[in-house]
Amino acid sequence: MTVDAPARPRWRPARAAVLLAVFVCAACGLVYELALVALGSYLIGDAVGQASIVLGVMVFAMGVGALVAKPLQSRAAAAFAAIELTLALLGGLSVLGLYAAFAWLDLYGPALVGTAFVLGLLIGAEIPLLMVMLQRIREQSAGSAVADLFAADYVGALLGGLAFPFLLMPIFGQLKGALVVGAVNAVAGVALVFTVFRDELSRRARVGLGAGSVVVALLLGYAWVTAHDFEVTARQQLYRDPVVHAERSRYQEIVLTRSVREVGHTDTDLRLFLNGDLQFSSVDEYRYHEALVHPAMRGPHGDVLVLGAGDGLAAREILKYPDVRSVTLVDLDPAVVALARSEPQLRELNRRSLTDPRVRVLNLDAFGWLRTATERFDVVIADLPDPDETATAKLYTVEFYALVRPVLAPGGRLVVQSGSPYFAPRSYWSIERSVREAGFATTPYHVDVPSFGDWGFVLAAPGDAAPELALPADAPPLRFLTPPVLAAAAAFPADRARVDVPASTLLQPRVLEYAREEWRGY
Repeated sequence: MTVDAPARPRWRPARAAVLLAVFVCAACGLVYELALVALGSYLIGDAVGQASIVLGVMVFAMGVGALVAKPLQSRAAAAFAAIELTLALLGGLSVLGLYAAFAWLDLYGPALVGTAFVLGLLIGAEIPLLMVMLQRIREQSAGSAVADLFAADYVGALLGGLAFPFLLMPIFGQLKGALVVGAVNAVAGVALVFTVFRDELSRRARVGLGAGSVVVALLLGYAWVTAHDFEVTARQQLYRDPVVHAERSRYQEIVLTRSVREVGHTDTDLRLFLNGDLQFSSVDEYRYHEALVHPAMRGPHGDVLVLGAGDGLAAREILKYPDVRSVTLVDLDPAVVALARSEPQLRELNRRSLTDPRVRVLNLDAFGWLRTATERFDVVIADLPDPDETATAKLYTVEFYALVRPVLAPGGRLVVQSGSPYFAPRSYWSIERSVREAGFATTPYHVDVPSFGDWGFVLAAPGDAAPELALPADAPPLRFLTPPVLAAAAAFPADRARVDVPASTLLQPRVLEYAREEWRGY
């Protein structure tokens, strides 16, 4: 049995420096992975799919990188520094490059796979080279060396995993956060080699690595200086109209655009996008919100619960009824609510509904809030983002609608925005089926909203008696909805008749699968 010889004190700082480099490089590597997953989730909306692609490709590439590094072990120190500089540059610029591929080239998928593979290749080459460098400081058994390296590597990965969502994203944002990590990565690799392993470098290697360090620093610095202008330009490329407000909250990218509708018209078209998905157009949003709110208000409507709708437009329609006592609005993202309260044209559009004393706003997850809610409401309006992402698909499940039933007062009604029965019929009828399986009788209906196309809703009430689709007797004057229009809304054409599809559940979120398939290409 081989017993490690006691380390000589003068080599302990060197070993500590190598393990620190392992720690920092592991943290940087994991941040690169998370940055690619997060960017894909924002741009594409498929968090699970993006994570699977990035992690699968990168882990595979790491294995390839470990093999590729074998011939480099004779020049381990110089090779490690070169790899870290390359990784720092490519990893730091990865978000910028992928955003450009998405905005201008329509090559995001291939670019993502290529980027993940190259970064994984470089990350995979790190450990074999560091192992050789560690052994050159002090020979020790393979088991002990592996234990030391992987302990530092795993702890560093933990740091990177925590730093990305809680430090880098809030402070620097996604683009600049990747640049910061790239700079840290470069410093860690080059500093280790030029201090601990300087004597192993040839004069040519020192000059080459020094020049490479300067080039990487200049490129990352230039990207940092121009990051804001690049992001503004790239973002504008994604939208037809001028962007007047853009921010990335903890949950999503929020973009507000504004433009003159047509030549010769003075009306402006204000549009809100969340993660690239249109939420409303001021030109025709009244059609959507009148159809969403007013049929559900037929009956008692003193206390109303709104799930989602942080823009305040649904609340505007509810507050048109003078006998409404309270409106409780549960929306996850406080940034959307803050924008609806502060942006002048949006405040004018929602008629300052979110500052009305009858309105109470709770910035909470609707699913979690319903699980503990004890209040009762006459009307529940589910105006939630479309179920085309993992995070939102749970809000269109049998379990979610089952949570709504206990908060409905006797005689209460539920209405759900359900997507397009024309463009996404399976998604629409799966939502209707899910509502029914939660114990509701349903009345499906749809209207034309030019910005969205044919758009559908589901009006429901607990029990076996489906609610009648009609306007309340005390309905205020409306711009779009009339009794004949509402009567026609209950009729579905032959080419868009009811589709017999199963309900969506937490364990089988079928609506997510349907939405992705049906909306692909639109």
